[in-house]
This record gives sequence, C-alpha cells and structure tokens, in this order.
Amino acid sequence: MSRVLARLAELDLQLPPPLVAPPGVVLPFAFAQCVGRRVLIAGHGPQGPDGRLSGPFGKVGAEVDVAAARHAAMLTGLSMLASVQACIGDLDRVSGWGRVFGMVASAPGFQDQPAVINGFSDLVLAVFGPTVGRHVRSAVGMAELPWNIPVEIEGELEIDGGVA
Repeated sequence: MSRVLARLAELDLQLPPPLVAPPGVVLPFAFAQCVGRRVLIAGHGPQGPDGRLSGPFGKVGAEVDVAAARHAAMLTGLSMLASVQACIGDLDRVSGWGRVFGMVASAPGFQDQPAVINGFSDLVLAVFGPTVGRHVRSAVGMAELPWNIPVEIEGELEIDGGVA
C-alpha cells in the first residue's frame, strides 16, 4: 500500500470511486490532466462512497452551516485525490501542491469562505505533511455552484517524473 493511501487509512478515510454524474449530465473533460510534471485538477465537488455527489446541498450561511460545508470541502479533497490517483497511478508521486481555488456557494452576507475551504487544506496537510501539502489558496463566495453543491475546488500540483 502506498504511503498516502496508508495515511488516509490511518485517518479512517478512503477515496471515492469515479464520479457518477447526475442523470442527463455529460462531463466532456478530464477530471485531472498531466502537463509535464504538473497535474491540473478540474473543479470537483463532494462525493459520497457511492461516487454520487454528496450533500448537504444549498448555500452556506442559509441551508448549509459552516461545519457541514467544511466537511463537504474535505470530501471534495478526497474526490480530487481519487482523480489525481487515476491520472498518475500512485499518489506517492505527488511532490508538491501548488495552487488551490476554493469556491463556496454563499448566502448573501456570508463571509467565512476561508473557514469552509480549511476542510480541504486541513486534509491535504494531514495526508501529505507540511512540506508536500503546503499550498497557496483562494477561497471565494459564489452565487451558485453546479447541482446546488455547497463547495467546488480546483487545483494544481506537481509530481515526480513524467506521466505514468
């Protein structure tokens, strides 16, 4: 078992299966794509263990509280890691996180987007450690996100060697 998967198991976490798109939805793009030593990660939302998008659904600060949204950001991180693993074969190849862009479906007046996206950042730091897991980040509010998800995150990381 890889070091990263062993660490996820220690944290009692597991990667979800590939995303099951909502009925009638076509997603004609890669969820993660290697460009040299960089891996570009498309926007992801929270997934459940069945591969479907996971609730709660709605805007943070209205239908969704900060704790639930923070958990959704952590689940989104697991979804992203699953896509990266499918792309590169082994998460132990990740040599550094670069940029992370966190989007929060926000009710009017909600301003605690950074606390929500901390769910993602805390996961990455817990799994990869302070050196490899260190990243730059934005956390912004959005009027709407696809399928009424509360959080969407995209990012970029670097891997050792070329494409697997």
